[in-house]
Amino acid sequence: MFGAHQRADKTSSFLEPHRSISSAIEMTTAASPPPRRRSVSLGVDVGTGSARAGLFDNDGRLLGSSSSQIQIWKDGDCAEQSSTDIWLAICTAVKAACSLANISGEEVTSLGFAATCSLVAVDYDGEPVTVSWSGDTRRNIILWMDHRAVNQAERINSSKSPVLEYCGGAVSPEMQPPKLLWVKENLPESWSMASRWMDLSDWLSYRATGDDTRSLCTTVCKWTYLGHAHMQQTNENDSRDMEALGWDDDFWEKIGLGDLVDGHHSKIGRSVAFPGHALGSGLTPEAAKARKLLNISRLMIFYIQGELGLVAGTPVGTSLIDAHAGGVGVMESVPVSVDSESKEVDEEAISRRMVLVCGTSTCHMVISKTKLFIPGVWGPYWSAMVPQYWLTEGGQSATGALLDYIVENHVASPHLANRAASRSISIFELLNEILESAREELGSPFVAALTNDIHVLPDFHGNRSPIADPISKGMICGLTLDTSEKQLALLYLATVQGIAYGTRHIVEHCNAQGHKIDTLLACGGLTKNSLFIQEHADITGCPIILPRENESVLLGAAILGAVASKKYSTVREAMRALNAAGQVVYPSKDIKVRRYHDAKYRVFRGLYEQQLSHRSMMREALS
Repeated sequence: MFGAHQRADKTSSFLEPHRSISSAIEMTTAASPPPRRRSVSLGVDVGTGSARAGLFDNDGRLLGSSSSQIQIWKDGDCAEQSSTDIWLAICTAVKAACSLANISGEEVTSLGFAATCSLVAVDYDGEPVTVSWSGDTRRNIILWMDHRAVNQAERINSSKSPVLEYCGGAVSPEMQPPKLLWVKENLPESWSMASRWMDLSDWLSYRATGDDTRSLCTTVCKWTYLGHAHMQQTNENDSRDMEALGWDDDFWEKIGLGDLVDGHHSKIGRSVAFPGHALGSGLTPEAAKARKLLNISRLMIFYIQGELGLVAGTPVGTSLIDAHAGGVGVMESVPVSVDSESKEVDEEAISRRMVLVCGTSTCHMVISKTKLFIPGVWGPYWSAMVPQYWLTEGGQSATGALLDYIVENHVASPHLANRAASRSISIFELLNEILESAREELGSPFVAALTNDIHVLPDFHGNRSPIADPISKGMICGLTLDTSEKQLALLYLATVQGIAYGTRHIVEHCNAQGHKIDTLLACGGLTKNSLFIQEHADITGCPIILPRENESVLLGAAILGAVASKKYSTVREAMRALNAAGQVVYPSKDIKVRRYHDAKYRVFRGLYEQQLSHRSMMREALS
């Protein structure tokens, strides 16, 4: 936890004068023409552990970025954060990014937000409302990965409401209705105090503009809002605040949350808009500049609010969930073909691409012009990522987090970490080197074959897709008493493969239900790991395109602001202009590699079947 003195330290930089390029301009002589100001788009992304800011030019090139850590409270299945802490981290990151890139606030012409699909509670004055057993008012966010509401999710799914058809047939405890029901049943005082319940990215745009319009992305993907209620009402080119027609009041009544229908759904959203819609009058003066808030009841300055160091009125676009911003930032990052494609061919091609946003978790997203219902996979969601397209969304709840867990909890990890640090490389780069040495030492035909007797089911935080089993558990087959660094490397490789087999399962399941995925586009922190990407290519059999700019989530967020500023008329137009391809990683052509992974994939699928059998036997024994 952090006390008042620590928070003051964290925000002290906000009290310093903002030095901008405009200061230098004022010092030029009358005979010197003023330098031409750049037009820079700013994207802000709040991930699980940090807030990041990125500045992009008109070609979609990253000019500078910075990040600032954010607090997480974890207790069992509960994971919580503070909206106050997050806003201050954003201010720090934005100012640092501008400073590093030598860009003034006046040059930032637009702003867009992306964030995890976490749940924020605030009262009528916009102050935090606790969602924590602790009663700590700072802890007003239920983090996306929080699984406290498993029982509530099961009860909601038993309602068999028609809206569930549009989220793979069942809500996940990571979605908002189960979390809302949990709060109502367990924290009645907080429930009565809360004036707004918001997805984190919607709260960020609300905090920046004062406009409570919600995004079709957040409401459709995480709140069971039926976005296709607007299919005949409007289109992206003349997007406006749309009255929220897609709430199913019967659903909220049936699951015990009928009070959220009151006031034309004022607590969960009266109006919605396409991603990139211009909000309010842009950035408010309060959000653009610093101001102190005095909490009289506590007789102390509770926090410093504001000071993004930007210009009031800067256009702000309706937000996206972070993974979906990654999709917008990468989906058109394809190599330019020698032969120009017709519009029809291009429209078909984009529907054959699946985006992998690989971070703490991995999201798998594919769009189509037709809606496809796929059991166990979220969606179809209309206009939730790319306006006018249906989105299908698969996912794995623990990927980067799982690799960290596997490595950090091994007895050989501390020594390995020290070795990596002494060489200024990541521990994963060192593990990859150890695997290559082991391949040469053992005469293995290829690195992947080193794990022929180690198999991992990566469901350490449940299975999001395509089985949709939140109580699924992780499994490791093939452990020995060996505690060496080499053995850790093999366990790490088997875990990478298990994650990739999970992706293959999602791709195959989607294709069996009507999609035609043949190309993967990947972004996020895990894509910096060459082994992770190559194993995914070999295991799925799909080429993987990496973007020119790895910060695709930040680019996707920046695109939202660029559309809001009218620099581009649509999100798709902005994607075509600003997305750019980098390296393409192809699957191995060696038939032995394919045969090997086919065999391991069968083992992978069998592990879950074994788990179901074990579950059944133990239930019977305890009945």
